[in-house]
Amino acid sequence: MDFAISEKMQELLGRIRDFVETELYPLEPEFLLQGFQVLQPVLEEKRAKVRALGLALPQIEQEYGGLGLSVLEHGLVSAELGKSPVGHYSFNCQAPDAGNMEILIKHGTSEQQEAYLKPLLAGKIRSCFSMTEPDHPGANPTWMGTTAIKDGEDYVITGRKWFSTGGDGAAFAIVMAVTNPDAPPHLRASQIIVPADTPGFIVERDTPCMGQVGGGWASHSEITYDHCRVPQSNRLGSEGAGFLIAQERLGPGRIHHCMRWIGICERAFDLMCRYAVEREVAPGYPLGSRQFVQGWIAESRAEINAARLMVLHAAWCIDHVGQKEARDEVSLIKFSVANVMMKVLDRAIQMHGGLGITDYTPLALFYRNERAGRIYDGPDEVHKIAVAKRMLRRYAEERQEVR
Repeated sequence: MDFAISEKMQELLGRIRDFVETELYPLEPEFLLQGFQVLQPVLEEKRAKVRALGLALPQIEQEYGGLGLSVLEHGLVSAELGKSPVGHYSFNCQAPDAGNMEILIKHGTSEQQEAYLKPLLAGKIRSCFSMTEPDHPGANPTWMGTTAIKDGEDYVITGRKWFSTGGDGAAFAIVMAVTNPDAPPHLRASQIIVPADTPGFIVERDTPCMGQVGGGWASHSEITYDHCRVPQSNRLGSEGAGFLIAQERLGPGRIHHCMRWIGICERAFDLMCRYAVEREVAPGYPLGSRQFVQGWIAESRAEINAARLMVLHAAWCIDHVGQKEARDEVSLIKFSVANVMMKVLDRAIQMHGGLGITDYTPLALFYRNERAGRIYDGPDEVHKIAVAKRMLRRYAEERQEVR
């Protein structure tokens, strides 16, 4: 692996870093204390500025108006954007819209792209992704209760979903529903576009998480699909391909999440070090003079550096050998980086004392929001089991060959 970052990429990262620090950091106090919806008009102004600077859509191909970055390059960008809670949104590469854009580009028809992809790329609308259900384990996406029954030229969709991020105010959802109940487990579900104004599409509530309800994009919606009728032409890809499409979406998405977490780690580290030299525990004795604090700083730096290299290697593998061949690397970073992030955040909060648990810094928000990182897109335990089984299977096959 070549660890060098091209001059062109370094220049791009510098421009993005400057925008985040000068344009977005000053917005954070209002975002933390009043929420996304209050700040949204200002954020739309920032998004327009990002587009004018030619920095929007780093993850999207140039032919669709994006920067056309590789998975590794977008990972580097994601680490810069992750330093601010509104970084990805401001650059129109936020979950779940980024993944939905990728699905529509790869599997959408020309009509679907015209109606949904183009306004999504332009930042004129938002979307959500409805896969997780309250009555079925998210760790087993082959088992779900939401169904899409054919009726003439339509599907009639019935079921309940939750953790549909950004469903509050979304223009449409991409919903996973069982269309082929008698097929093998991985071929039972399809992905179908459901416009938010469809009768029976009901956003019941935004789920309170860690004491915060959120709102707009910064929320997780519970959605009822009460006999929603949509044309079969709203299906993405072939019937029964929902699981396969979801895996295509989640692989690179895990890279994006992990590099965003690296950005969060870097922000927490920066806040930790600044506080260590500015805060005095007694006249003339800064917090950083204490060995406990010095140990936290050294350990955090080592762990962040190691996590960053693991993620960049996984991204490089996807770019060079493909997602399937890189699945071990992706599973390894998914659980390891999430745990590094929580350790670094915990140390930063502890170092800030009472200030650390307030919303006067982004640390508490990061801690509340990102604890879920060990659960969504596959909980830690599932990734550990999956990667261990694959490794042991290879050793067993080698042993049989020797015999």
